Formats: sequence, C-alpha cells, structure tokens
Amino acid sequence: MKKTLVLVTVAFLATLLMAETLIIKGSNTVYPIAQLWVEEFQKLYPNVTVTLEGAGSTTGITGLFNQTADIANSSRFLKASEVEQMHKTGKYLVPIVVAYDGIAAIVNPSLGIDNISLETLKKIYTGEITEWNQVDPKLPSRPIVVYSRNTASGTFETWVEKVLHGAKLSPRVQMLESSQAEIESVAKNQFAIAYTGMGYVTDKVKALKVEGVEPTVQNVLRGVYPISRPLYVFIDLSRFGNLWPEKGVVADYIKLILSPVGQRLVRQAGYIPAYGTGD
Repeated sequence: MKKTLVLVTVAFLATLLMAETLIIKGSNTVYPIAQLWVEEFQKLYPNVTVTLEGAGSTTGITGLFNQTADIANSSRFLKASEVEQMHKTGKYLVPIVVAYDGIAAIVNPSLGIDNISLETLKKIYTGEITEWNQVDPKLPSRPIVVYSRNTASGTFETWVEKVLHGAKLSPRVQMLESSQAEIESVAKNQFAIAYTGMGYVTDKVKALKVEGVEPTVQNVLRGVYPISRPLYVFIDLSRFGNLWPEKGVVADYIKLILSPVGQRLVRQAGYIPAYGTGD
C-alpha cells in the first residue's frame, strides 16, 4: 500500500513538473483577438495552462518587466520611459506586429450626426467645445458627455497622439476601465461620445466618419482612415539569452498567432490581419 502511494505521489509530482503555463497580459483592444488565439492554442496544447488578462497595454508591458507575464498584448509601441527602463534593467522587449486597427469615434445612434472632424474631436476632449449645438447648430443644445479609456490603455495613448496631439484632457472627461464599458455607456446616453477599437463597435452605438472617412477594414488598409494603428505582441528576449525562442510555449504561441490560422482569427475578431491568411 505504501509503495503504491509513493508511486502515485511521484507520478503526480512528475506531472506538475511537466505542466507548463503561459501568462498573457495587456491591451483591452487586443483582448478579443487573444481570446480566440488562446482557444485555438489550448486545442493544440491542452496540457498548457493559459492565463489571459486585458487591463490595458501598460499592464502587459509592466508584466514583462517584473516577470509576471510571458506575453504582452499592446495597442501602442513602447514609451520613451519604457525604452530607458529596458536598457537599465537589461531587458530586451521585442515588438511583433500582429494586426491593424482603426479607432472609432462613437455616439448614440439617436444623435443626428454622421461625420466629425479631427479638430472638433480635439476641442471636445480638451473642453473647448462642451455642447452638441457647438458642433452643429442642428444638434441639441445639450452638454456633451465625454468618455475616454483610462491612462493604462494603449488606445488612450493613440488618441492623445493622433487626436489631441499631446494636449491635456478636459477635467470633464470621464475615464472608463474598458472598451466594453465605453460601448455600454454611450448606448445608454443619447448625448455621449467615446472612442474604441473598431472591432468593439456594435449596433448599440454609431461609429462616426472622421474627416468624411468611415472606420472600415478597407479604409484602414488603404491608409485613408486618419485614426489607425498597428497592434502588437511583445516578448522579452532576455529570457531566452537575447535569441529568438525556437522551442517552448512562448515560441509555440507566437508561431500560432502569426500563422494563417491565427491571422484568420484576427479577421474573425473584427480586426485587420497583418499577414496572409491563406485564403
């Protein structure tokens, strides 16, 4: 009996030692794509335990620095401060472009507006414009309820860069934790405006044309939609002797997401594949 118990214990411990984990943190925008990637990855590697979190690009990059993440999803490139931190700490964070996205300005469908300019968006978010009839005299004389992603979000960083050009947000802007929270808030408020990755847009909200251009896959690919960006996955090559990982769970995951199967999942999530899908 004791011998059997010892053998079972040894087998159990061996299983634990052989078990592998993959921790993925970061962008809320990339999260819907990553969910599909993880589902597919688990079919191929059922013995790997995968954890996926989507609290913002900064959380993923921070996770690489403090070694609490294996993969960082990000809707922005590294900040200058992060590049400096990388050099100081001996890390080697490498970006991999995995998809492309357009950021949509969204309003409630009942609001009578279809198009907006970049300059008007900037004035709304900096507080220079506060009522809808300042945007168009035909619109209601009602205060604009302005929503934004929080500062941990790569989408926020892109919005500040491409729309605000570094200007400060108005104190009136309400910061939200997720893209889904923006969708729900705008859907409930006739006089609200927000912005989100176009993969999140549903029929509960209206995506505005910006400078007369719709946020569509075709317009992002053609480079004519003005609020577009690449989406990234970052890994830390210092964990692999500053060489590209050829084996292990990180290597297997990267191979999947860049494969035709992984890129078809990008398209399924409503985003734009960065590479061929084999179709």
